Amino acid sequence: MCGIVGAVAERNVVPVLIEGLRRLEYRGYDSAGLAASNGGDHLVRMRTVGKVQKLQDALDRAPIAAHRGIAHTRWATHGEPSEHNAHPHLSTDTVALVHNGIIENYEQLRDELKELGYEFTSETDTEVVAHRIAHHLKSCDTLLSAVQKTVAELEGAYALAVIAKSDPDCIVVARAGCPVVLGMGIGENFVASDVSALLPVTRQFAFLEEGDLAEIRRTSVRVFDSQGDPVERKITESEISSDAVERGEYRHYMLKEIHEQPRAVAETLEQRIANGRVLDAAFGHRAADLLDQVKGVHIIACGTSYHAGAVARYHIERLCRLPCMVEIASEYRYRQPVVPDGTLFVTISQSGETADTLAALRMAKESGYLATLGICNVPESSLVRESDLVLMTRAGPEIGVASTKAFTTQLAALGLLTLVLSRRNGLDTDDELKLTELLEATPRLVEATLTLDRTIQVLAERFADKHHALFLGRGTQYPIALEGALKLKEISYIHAEAYPAGELKHGPLALVDADMPVIAVAPDNALLEKLKSNLQEVRARGGQLIVFTDPNSGMESDAQTTVIKLPESVTDFQAPIVYTVALQLLSYHVAVLKGTDVDQPRNLAKSVTVE
Repeated sequence: MCGIVGAVAERNVVPVLIEGLRRLEYRGYDSAGLAASNGGDHLVRMRTVGKVQKLQDALDRAPIAAHRGIAHTRWATHGEPSEHNAHPHLSTDTVALVHNGIIENYEQLRDELKELGYEFTSETDTEVVAHRIAHHLKSCDTLLSAVQKTVAELEGAYALAVIAKSDPDCIVVARAGCPVVLGMGIGENFVASDVSALLPVTRQFAFLEEGDLAEIRRTSVRVFDSQGDPVERKITESEISSDAVERGEYRHYMLKEIHEQPRAVAETLEQRIANGRVLDAAFGHRAADLLDQVKGVHIIACGTSYHAGAVARYHIERLCRLPCMVEIASEYRYRQPVVPDGTLFVTISQSGETADTLAALRMAKESGYLATLGICNVPESSLVRESDLVLMTRAGPEIGVASTKAFTTQLAALGLLTLVLSRRNGLDTDDELKLTELLEATPRLVEATLTLDRTIQVLAERFADKHHALFLGRGTQYPIALEGALKLKEISYIHAEAYPAGELKHGPLALVDADMPVIAVAPDNALLEKLKSNLQEVRARGGQLIVFTDPNSGMESDAQTTVIKLPESVTDFQAPIVYTVALQLLSYHVAVLKGTDVDQPRNLAKSVTVE
């Protein structure tokens, strides 16, 4: 969850560390800190509570210059956000360490260290690791060997970056369950949680695999596997530009990313369709043979990605006539699921490092599935590397914590999957061609929906004094209602719930009054008349309705109902992508009016790499 960056160079690395933290701040922003050394008698540490700018302000008052350093931006797990819980953690002024993840056996290790005389100044599990490395360093010749001994004692998930006073040209890193990337320079080398942190200084990267350790020096990088044997990890050149993560003319990253969706969806579809057919090869070189054998689909994801999977279930069962189960990863991994023959296991994750989703993927590999397919936005991620088949979403860097373009590109990718499976399960050529054309038309429809921005901005003023909201949808729009409610609560802190509209009379109607906005998504499909009847239940209880609907739905505004008509009619296959854009704009403008931190909402982080 947290962000790590480190550097060894001839130049002053502190500006590199700070810029890296700024680019990783989406991973956590409860506190920030750095530790550095210039070969002197001690390690220098600075920590602040709050965002990275607070750390920069402290450095402006008391500058630090160093040729080696590690830095961290935190999302709190063990211990409240405070300076004494902030990273890096020190041990006896000899070792400094930053950590992403959770050490599950830290209490046992802490008790042992206390008996050895070590004093603890924080409530974190991380400080245990720092003391343990310092303890082993007393009997080890190198920092690398001390870290190797320490990680053998750890249970849980971690990415570690460690420096020691005794070796001023070295950073040792370790990875188990959390991502670590190495950046290669000329006469300088780097480490981070994410490629984006290092794009201003290098485009050459290597990715540590599970259980790897690495020793990083100014002129060399050595990697060792979990057995301690030297290994080579492939160096790749990132195609992401450093300015792709800049906000540009937009007030917030979220707004920028909402407006990037026509391009992102188009690029997700690009070069994956030819002559009206989705290309099997888009899923990997083994895809054609494996897809021929699919008899069912299990989709596993978390949060927004789970909502994308829930939409896909409707399409896969209707168009492919295949059974499809969708489940939240944190629940799935603790069940004992029955796996029918020929089941394709699909994971969805923006980052590809979501801890629960990765754990579910690893469990699936031992559970008798036909194959695993990862739908992901980060090509260098663990999920991509560990899946049999892969479909990249091509959303580009998404910095805002509330997912926008990652979600719509996931829906587009799942549309591609639906079409390749439906072809194998009875969909005729003409229908396949029509659906493919509809999918290819969605970027233009998203572009048209963005013209509602000003209308929705005015509508958002009605939420300025609200504390609760209810979202309704039917069929494929029920997961979109769930997503709309999630967005509103994430960034505006308004309590929001979503229900299938047919469930209103089974409880939620008790909540409806003139002070609770009820937002409905109502495309012109087979369920529209049913939905209209459900909305009458709201009107009869004095509820105030906001309805996003098709221009041909026949619905009009009145004293109780505000109708927002989309610029163009859409089909049920296109509607989830198009309608979610309108709900994203609503959540964004409400949050701006509320004065919340749109891009970095409280208590949340972008990449959830802890359980």
